[in-house]
Amino acid sequence: MKNDIEDKILASYVGFAIGDALGATTEFMTPREVASDYGVHDKIIGGGWLKLKPGRVTDDTEMSLALGESIIQSGGFNLHSVGDHYVTWMRSKPVDIGSTVRKGVRDYMLKGVTEQPESDMAAGNGAAMRNLPLVIYCLKKWGYFEQMTRLQSHLTHNNKKSDLITLCFGEMTKIMLETGDKLKALKLANRLIKINPKFSYSRYRGEASGYIVDTFKTVMHHFSDSTSFEETLVRVVNQGGDADTNGAIAGMLAGALYGYDSIPTKWTKKIDQKVLRDIEKQTKKLLELPVRYNDEISNCEST
Repeated sequence: MKNDIEDKILASYVGFAIGDALGATTEFMTPREVASDYGVHDKIIGGGWLKLKPGRVTDDTEMSLALGESIIQSGGFNLHSVGDHYVTWMRSKPVDIGSTVRKGVRDYMLKGVTEQPESDMAAGNGAAMRNLPLVIYCLKKWGYFEQMTRLQSHLTHNNKKSDLITLCFGEMTKIMLETGDKLKALKLANRLIKINPKFSYSRYRGEASGYIVDTFKTVMHHFSDSTSFEETLVRVVNQGGDADTNGAIAGMLAGALYGYDSIPTKWTKKIDQKVLRDIEKQTKKLLELPVRYNDEISNCEST
């Protein structure tokens, strides 16, 4: 991979974590409450309903790192390894964990369930929020991306809307990493909207909850209309609602488009530096690994 692409890949992952940390402050607030408390929220200061230390990330980044570490330790994608890493993360007493994620991980831990039943109740953004390591890992062999995404998603979230939007965010990220073409990425999203008109963000009304369609509308409304990394994130997190996840996904897209130098140093200096180092190391390793399922490893060892 060329260095400029590697720069944008790292920017996408770091941007994701920054959006998480920035948005955690305003999570579950209304735009009016955000404006009353912060004016324009544009600093990584922690706090919020979780009372975080400045720079602390939440489940979005932590689960992403768990997925990436699973791939690296397994030398490929192995669903049981993914489940094991999610269990280890859950047992670490994370600062936050969604109810759908908790149920899915517990079902895997206690019963070995690797696919939740399809459910309307699983239409949250918990699968989309952790899928970036698979985008990075599958860049060399993109044909693997859809199935691997569905497998890791269905450990906790088996829902058609979640699948479609998680895949769309991944495809958009890939397009911008490889081409830098924002218009092409937006056209991909518009094709999804033509098939699913309820996903449209053209008349956005501030829906910013953890419902995957609301996440799509919030991220797309602000990303499509912004012209910089900073503007994208500030607009999204000031919307409140599920601001950490919406901010993380917006940071993923904006980082992929604008590159590492576009990320304000006031944010890279404030983010948890261990998380930053972990992301840097993980990104490098994911790019080096051959793309394969774990059961292919024995057949590939000698090649």
